[in-house]
Amino acid sequence: MRRVAVLGAGHTKFMFDSPQTEIEMLAEASMDAIRESNLKSKDIQAIFCGNVLGDFSEGQGMVQSYLADDIGCFNVPASKFEGACASATMAIRDAFMWVASGFYDIVLAGGTEKATAMGTSLATRTFAMFGDSRYEYPAGFTFPGVFGMLAHLYSDQYKVPLKKLKEQMALVSVQSHYYGKDNPNAQFRKEITVEQVLKGFMVTSPLQLLDCCPFSDGAAAIVLASEDIAKKLVAKPVYIAGVGQASAGKISSQYKYLPRIRSREISVKQAYDMAGLGPRDIDVCELHDCFSIAGIIAAEGLGFAEFGKGGELWEKGETKIGGKIPINISGGLKSKGHPIGATGASQVYEIAHQLRGELKDQGRQVEGAKVGLVDTLGGDGTIINLILKVD
Repeated sequence: MRRVAVLGAGHTKFMFDSPQTEIEMLAEASMDAIRESNLKSKDIQAIFCGNVLGDFSEGQGMVQSYLADDIGCFNVPASKFEGACASATMAIRDAFMWVASGFYDIVLAGGTEKATAMGTSLATRTFAMFGDSRYEYPAGFTFPGVFGMLAHLYSDQYKVPLKKLKEQMALVSVQSHYYGKDNPNAQFRKEITVEQVLKGFMVTSPLQLLDCCPFSDGAAAIVLASEDIAKKLVAKPVYIAGVGQASAGKISSQYKYLPRIRSREISVKQAYDMAGLGPRDIDVCELHDCFSIAGIIAAEGLGFAEFGKGGELWEKGETKIGGKIPINISGGLKSKGHPIGATGASQVYEIAHQLRGELKDQGRQVEGAKVGLVDTLGGDGTIINLILKVD
């Protein structure tokens, strides 16, 4: 396979109640990515787009085709991907394979979502459709319930007292907001304290309001190209060195492994093996902290800590800039926001700019970062991992 590089990336501000449509947001991000790549719309050979709730939030399907036309990529192949929160990462992984195979030389991939247009109740109801609809949703088992259950299982399985676990979880949220305040694209640009987290409204035991990420509106996009083209167009190509993807059934079918997410361990091993790297080689990571407990579980599944010890990473400051493994220096889903179909592309945007050393002005640069990891969880356990690096 050919080496594939990220040329440019675009990102809208993540927010509540965007005045733009999903297509308009993705068009904005896409044009920024194309311009940053020193290309024009006519150079794009195919489009890969993640979107989840557009049918419900705006009554709009086929976002990929209308996007292509609106940004001047007339009549190119345009495909939509749905993998719940991992939709954009799924689109990027597929786009990578098409370029690596030699079928395309330059492609656009990204995602968009306008979840807040529906309000919390309808957004929660429609998003619950991406869990098990026959047995789990009718029992009230929405995603906050899933991660609340995982927190209790984690406490019991690893003998971490729930009080201590909740304090560790609070540190995950506090750190995300600390870095999110400096990210101009973040939805919440305000620091919070452990005390605020622990005194918050109870969403579902033991998760309180500030343990949970928001619904968001926003879009992000990247341009991928073959190595030879990348070297002609940009000064510092960021290469996709490894990819992994694994799926899982409904949560109740995963009982033998919970609170571990087995599909994550399979997926990230694929990415590590393909890149010829391991957890110790990762300089910066964007992982899926949709809930604070999810960040701890993800850090362990990615190999950054022993199982049952993930919370200690945040306690010891090892997830901060200058620490052992800087995590979610963007603010993560918790502070940056979570427009479901766009999140994976946002994570890639962040890692690409970290590896290029372009976040110094924002005070969020991980100095000397050369290898980054993206981790996106979709629904009950679809996991996609991408490893990016610079030469």
